[in-house]
Order: sequence, then structure tokens, then C-alpha cells
Amino acid sequence: MDGTINGGLIGVILGMAGSLAGSYVLGRLRAQTARGLADQIISSAHREADAIRLQAELAAKEAAFQQRQELDREVDQARKEAREQERRLEKRSDLLDQKLELIGRKERDFEVMQRTLADQHEELQKRQQEVRELISDQREALHRIGRMSLEEARDLLLRRVREELASDVGTLIMQHESAARETCQQRSREILTTAIQRYAASHTAEVTVSTVDIPSDEMKGRIIGREGRNIRAFEKATGVDVIVDDTPGVVVVTGFDSVRREIAKVALEKLIQDGRIHPTRIEEIVQETREEMEEHIRRLGREAASEADVPELHEKLLDYLGRLKFRTSYSQNVLRHSIEVGFLTGMMAEEIGLDGALGRRCGLLHDIGKAADHEMEGGHPAVGAELARRYGEGPEVVHAALGHHDDLRVDRPYTVLVAAADAISASRPGARRETLDKYVRRLEELEALALGFPGVEHAYAIQAGREVRVLVDSQLVDDAAAAALCRDVARAIQEQLTYPGEVKVTVLRETRAVEFAR
Repeated sequence: MDGTINGGLIGVILGMAGSLAGSYVLGRLRAQTARGLADQIISSAHREADAIRLQAELAAKEAAFQQRQELDREVDQARKEAREQERRLEKRSDLLDQKLELIGRKERDFEVMQRTLADQHEELQKRQQEVRELISDQREALHRIGRMSLEEARDLLLRRVREELASDVGTLIMQHESAARETCQQRSREILTTAIQRYAASHTAEVTVSTVDIPSDEMKGRIIGREGRNIRAFEKATGVDVIVDDTPGVVVVTGFDSVRREIAKVALEKLIQDGRIHPTRIEEIVQETREEMEEHIRRLGREAASEADVPELHEKLLDYLGRLKFRTSYSQNVLRHSIEVGFLTGMMAEEIGLDGALGRRCGLLHDIGKAADHEMEGGHPAVGAELARRYGEGPEVVHAALGHHDDLRVDRPYTVLVAAADAISASRPGARRETLDKYVRRLEELEALALGFPGVEHAYAIQAGREVRVLVDSQLVDDAAAAALCRDVARAIQEQLTYPGEVKVTVLRETRAVEFAR
């Protein structure tokens, strides 16, 4: 029985030990499971945190990229506005120059009119005095006639007959002078026509666009450089603006100074060929191109002087002459225009017996002031006269440069010839080119101005705007009024419109009589 009790106790003890061991093992298993779940939760939290951080970084980068794009668009818009403002300023400057020239011409006409009126007033006073003296003499003569004898009356009659014959002789002289004047005008037209036909130069109008071709669009990025340092260095070294836009294969170079623009264009072409584009290399290429351009300009001046057969020009005048190659007036190259004026002036001078070599010299240098009018104060005639005087040219050349735009009273024949040759070169067809819109607008303005006069039925601008034909109502406008209308239309065009050369006004008046035979 004791053995049974002991066995039971041992079983109970063993059972309790097994229960304790199972509880311990179960607790350990639960702890390990909880620790694994905690590790999983922590790892998941880390992954979510990394994902959130990546999303935040991507959102920040996308916002920065959008801000950069917006900034680039604003910069492009600012550049476009700056270019548009520059174009408006250039147009406004041209309009101001034209208005100033028109005001100066009107002031000169007003001064001439004042002098003419003063002379006429003085002449009228003299005539009035003469009339009073003549009336007094006639009264005295009548008193004398009343007391004359037969012989004295005969002598007086013969004297009066001689005076009348002298008046007839004066009339004949005036008629011959008028015929001689018409002959001179005809001869001058023949001289001008002969000079133009002998020269027969090609049209001098040119259109130059400062663009540089690039081999690929990848080159645009190299031209701009990291953060724009290359393009800033290039613009600072050359003094021009470089426009790199979406146009494929082209970079545009803009600038007010045409010489600097040409230097920038050549330098950029050299940099593209060289391939090494960085600030130091840019400065070297620009300096090298500037030295080459100075020599090129002087060579152009020498070639122009040689072509016009004008020897022994001062070196500085040759430099200024070469600079005219990069200057245009209404798209007409000023250097070619100066050479043409030199030839025409020389030919006309030879036709009338003057020195053809001096005429070519005056014509070639008449616009030399346009090469330095941005460096010196005053218009190009005054600047050109000062340059010619400074570098040893004679008084005829100085006067031709100063007076070829009628800025002063012309009293030298070479100045008159230069002014005529200048007008011929500028106004002949094809010499100067206008945009289509401006051309059409000028024709419309001519027709609208003519239609604004009373009695005008139709107006047509023909001959590329160099002639206006006006058709009037014959019931409202007679022959005398038609002549006055023609003069008024021409004066209105001269005062209100701007145009190259001259405009011919023709007024047509037609009378029709219609009847039916039945």
C-alpha cells in the first residue's frame, strides 16, 4: 500500500513537472512569436518610411523641375519682350530721324521764303518810289509839252520811239534766254541719262541676316554652357545678343553695331568649327577675329577706293570707308551706294567739262560720315565734312559731304552733281527695298490722300508707288482747277508722306459728249 501511495505521489510530481515544463515551453514560443511580429512591424514601418521619403523626394524634384520650366518660360518671354521693345525703339528712332529731317527741310524752306518776301518787299518799295518819281516826271513833262515848239515835239517823239524799240529788243532777249534755258534743261537730261547708261551698275539693295548655322541642336547646349556661362562670356566679349531658340540648325546674333555683329558672327563660326567652347577660348577667338576684322575693313576701303579710281586717301578715311560695307540705308548697302555716286558724279563732271577725278572723289566720300555718326555729335553730313577736313581733303570734297542734302546754300558745282547722283542712286528701281506690308501701305496712303481732295473720282498708285494718276469729275473741276489740284496733291504728298526718290502726280480730266441717233 505504501508502494502504491509512493507511486501515486511520484506520478503527481511528474505530472506537475510536465505541466511546468509545457508552460515554460509555451511561454518561450509565445515570446518568440511576439518578437517576430514586432520585427515584422518594425521592418514594414521602415519600408513605408523609405517609400514616403522617396515619394517626398520625387515630389520635391518634380516641383523644382516645374519651377525651373516656369522660370525658363519667364526668361524666354522677357527676352522676346526685350527684342520687341528693341524693334519698336529702332522704328521709333527711324521715324524721329525722318521727322527731324522733314522739320529741317521745312525750316530751310521757311527761311528761303522769308528772305524772298523780304527781297520782294524791298523791291516793291523801290518800285513804288520809282512810280511816284515817274508820275512827277510825267507831270513836269506835260507842263513842258504845253510850252514846246514843233522841233522840240519832234525830238520828244523820236526819243519815245527809241525807248519802245528798246523795249521790243528786251522782249526778244527774254525770249532767247527762255529758249536757251530750255536747251540747257534738255542738255542736262541728256547728261544724266548718258551717265546712268554708262555706269549701268547692278541693283545695290541687300538684305543681310546675322544667323549662324550649327551642325546639330546639341551644339546649342555647348554654346550656352553650364548655367549659361559660355553665352554670357560671348555676349560680354562681343557686345551683342545671342538668341538660341527652338529654330533647328540656326543661332541668331543681334546687335545695334553692324561691325560688332559681324565680328560676333565670324567668331561664333570659328568656335563651332573648333569645338572648344569655354570662356577663355571665347575671349581668344573674339580678340583674334576683331584684329582680322580691322584688317578686313581696311582692305575693303582700299578695294573701294581702287574700284572708284580715287587714289591717295588717308588711312583713317580708308578705315571709315570700309566700315560702310556693314551699314545699310533702306536696305541699300552704303559702300556700294558711295561707289556708284562716285562713278556717276565723275561721269557728269566730265560731260560738262569739270574734273572727273575730283568728281569721283567727292561722290565716294559724300556719305563717309555714316561710318562715324554714332561716335561724333551731329548728322552724317556734318560728321563727314569734319572727317574730310581733318584728314586733308580739299574744300570741294568737304562742301560736297556737308551740302549734298541741301543743308546749306549750294554754291559749288561738284556739290550739285553729288546731290544729283545721290538722288539717282537712291531712287532708281531696285536700289532700295521695302517690306511687302510697308510697300502696300504706302500705295494705299498715296491713293487715300489723293481721294481726299474735292472733285476726285478715282486715284491709282502705279509704277511701284512712283506715280499717282488722279481722275477728276469734269463737271466740278475745270482745266485751271485741275492744274491747281495737281500742285496741291503733290505738295500734300511731300508734306505728309515718307518715300524714297520722287512721286509723279498726273491729273486726268475728260469731257464726254454722248448723243443717240434715232
